[in-house]
Amino acid sequence: MINKEIREYLLPQAFNAAVKAGAAIMKIYKNRDDYDIAIKSDKTPITVADRLAHDTIKKSLGQTRIPILSEEGREMLYDERCNWELFWLVDPLDGTVEFIKGNNEFTVNIALMEDNECISSVIYVPYHKKMYVAERGAGSYVMTGVTPDADADYGYEEIHDALTRLPLPSTVHTVFRVAVSRSHQTPETHARIDNMRLSHADLEVVEQGSSYKFCLLAEGAVDYYVRTTHTYEWDTAAGELILSEAGGSTRAYPDSAKLSYNKRDLHNPWFECIGCRAAE
Repeated sequence: MINKEIREYLLPQAFNAAVKAGAAIMKIYKNRDDYDIAIKSDKTPITVADRLAHDTIKKSLGQTRIPILSEEGREMLYDERCNWELFWLVDPLDGTVEFIKGNNEFTVNIALMEDNECISSVIYVPYHKKMYVAERGAGSYVMTGVTPDADADYGYEEIHDALTRLPLPSTVHTVFRVAVSRSHQTPETHARIDNMRLSHADLEVVEQGSSYKFCLLAEGAVDYYVRTTHTYEWDTAAGELILSEAGGSTRAYPDSAKLSYNKRDLHNPWFECIGCRAAE
């Protein structure tokens, strides 16, 4: 198990890598003609922003000498990564569909995995200048006013002193709010929501793209999230820790099994999340 000193070194590395990637993404986001959209083998889109964010993070985190498993490096063989004790699990641009649509709902996800469990993570929302941070056993936090910066150089104390603990008192609400993917809904998603209406007549649906949904759950702004389409491990690892350290939980749906990481097949099962206040 890595010690506190190493964690305090690695957190700023992830934080700064995410901010730098956010700067690369936002530079492209402002110039729609430069998106260079292509379709990957799994039928999902990729843009030049995905590639630039990946390259930025790879360069930034490379100095830690910890291996990286990234969405844009998914071709790595299982035999090469199966015995990793410590690695970065990264989605350089989560919510590419939302990025292309221009609705501001995209994130940078970086999770530090030890023995295939997330022990530290950041999720950066560059358009909103918000950074979410969690460390296992130490809580979940948000930092606002984090401007995308290609030269980001935050130190541990600077980060620590600017964090606000989650959930946020300002997000207390009376209706039961259910988050769903803006672009990935199925009949099973709607059936689950209809079933929940039986016990929550005031249920309100909130459509939101990317892993930002995990952050809203951790803030306490929404209470539940269900996903019944394909996702990958890099879509959930960072957000799962941010949510759990705020008091919520993520489980496979409908069997409630624990999500596992660094599998031979990197797909996740369907899953559901219980928000921090709904779990009370």
